[in-house]
Amino acid sequence: MRGWWQDLSDLVLPAQCAGCGRSRTSLCARCSAALRGAAPRRVRPRPEPAGLPVVHAAAPYRDAARAALLAHKERGALGLAGPLGAALAGAVRAGLPPAGAGAVALVPVPSAPRAVRARGHDPTRRIAYAAAAELRRAGVRARVLAVLRQRRAVADQSGLDARQRLVNVTGALQVVGGGGGLLTEVGRIVLVDDLMTTGASLAEAARAIRASMCSTAVGGEGAADRERSVTETGITERNVILAAVVAASPDSFEINRN
Repeated sequence: MRGWWQDLSDLVLPAQCAGCGRSRTSLCARCSAALRGAAPRRVRPRPEPAGLPVVHAAAPYRDAARAALLAHKERGALGLAGPLGAALAGAVRAGLPPAGAGAVALVPVPSAPRAVRARGHDPTRRIAYAAAAELRRAGVRARVLAVLRQRRAVADQSGLDARQRLVNVTGALQVVGGGGGLLTEVGRIVLVDDLMTTGASLAEAARAIRASMCSTAVGGEGAADRERSVTETGITERNVILAAVVAASPDSFEINRN
């Protein structure tokens, strides 16, 4: 109920810019430009978790970008899904090869079920659908494959350091039945999330997808055979799985200037 009520209220109530508070607009032109950033860039957290794919982000997580993401996620400002999706689409395009990648699957990192119930919506999935629509308008054959789910409960990540976050999410995700087959049919898999801090969630999502694709490709072989087959079939973390986020910690941008 919260979703349609928020959409209706956005139409009939005076809006304020989620970034700066300017009235009569959900996101002003100045804050929209800040959200998109000067140009999406590759980001790399420190320490970098093992298995993290190449990640591109639209903007540093501060000021207007931070305010817009929080308004969309925590306050149900659903009208922000469009500009957030456009920013995410820019980050996705930045990671694709210049010659194109065929069909592109955006795979959202799933929110905890309890968080979705509390918020009344899944913010990352909503942004992913907006980004896919933006990519299709730009000529990229993009679709959303929401094939990841939590296989066990995880603690709230806020307040945890990088090591604790990695321990918290390791082994927590899996691909739903039949999802591995869908993933093998696309030219490029792009994990998407609204925010990257330590990269632990993206690394875990990549692990779950690799495991599922290996299982789909080589059937019931043992673990060692699966690792060998993933190389032989070309299913590798670096040339198939990418990641894109709307925002990342400012430090992850600064590191890449050195």
